[in-house]
Amino acid sequence: MKYLKVGKILNTHGLKGEMKIFSLTDYDERFEELKWVYIEGYEEKFYIDKVKYRPKDILLSFKNYEDINQVEKFKGKYLLINESQKRDLPEDTYYIADIVGLEVYTLSGDYLGKVVQVLQAGSNEVYIIKDENGKEVMIPAVKEFMPEISLEKGKIIVTPIEGMIE
Repeated sequence: MKYLKVGKILNTHGLKGEMKIFSLTDYDERFEELKWVYIEGYEEKFYIDKVKYRPKDILLSFKNYEDINQVEKFKGKYLLINESQKRDLPEDTYYIADIVGLEVYTLSGDYLGKVVQVLQAGSNEVYIIKDENGKEVMIPAVKEFMPEISLEKGKIIVTPIEGMIE
């Protein structure tokens, strides 16, 4: 089964089992829609009890985890959902997990490498592409530079401007 990271447990909060979560989703209200999540390294489902939103993080607690000593061990772990829980995205938007690993070619057919990371930088994302020699290229994920992203074909077509891939 393929899992998607939706958050990272930064720390505990208070003594009643609450945890500080760094959200890895563009849509924080997502945590209210989820009935349960997985925690990296654990098999069982963790049922969400309460969610509170704060400017820099989210406070989350699980049902039957009402004590700091029960949640201390989760610090630094990722919150995961399985693919069946993922939301349908608007047209021309993608999950980072689906973009990483795609092969990238220029419009003229030159191979640039694979997407190794997606940076969320301000108003748009930047894809980091690495070739087999380890050379990295960064291209903003905007229609102007990426006319085609095809999950079916496993590739992205880019039209970089001069100086972008030198």
